[in-house]
Amino acid sequence: MADNFYQNVNFHFRVNFTLSTAKSVDVKFQSVTGLDSTIDTETVREGGENRFEHVIPTRRKYGPLILKRGLLGPNSSGVTAWLKQTFDDEVYQTLSTVNIYLLGETHTPILHWTINNVWPRSWKIGELNAERGEVLVETLELNYNRLIFAEKG
Repeated sequence: MADNFYQNVNFHFRVNFTLSTAKSVDVKFQSVTGLDSTIDTETVREGGENRFEHVIPTRRKYGPLILKRGLLGPNSSGVTAWLKQTFDDEVYQTLSTVNIYLLGETHTPILHWTINNVWPRSWKIGELNAERGEVLVETLELNYNRLIFAEKG
């Protein structure tokens, strides 16, 4: 009998911040990108061997994580208050973890990514344009130094 296998859809997800001021609205984002890990390499030439070079792995690099959502005020969002504290007051608070969950049809996590040592790198507000009737989008760019991927279930 064949395995029942379905591809995961990517439009149903939740982002959890380890902020004491986080609110229920802080899990909702329009998009998440930057869940990536790259291994740097170093090329070593062996003395006397001219036919090839050895390429060895060195360090891992991650991100940055880019989150987009409709703009929220600091009184409505703990994440916005955290960003405001960083960029306006220059008080840098590193979060130990941020969790991203891909959700299934029953709203339960299917896949799970954990990023560690997270701090805001950039906070951008979309274009203010009176000719369009669009939602004003904020873009958060977060730096992190560890990515862990897990499957739920």
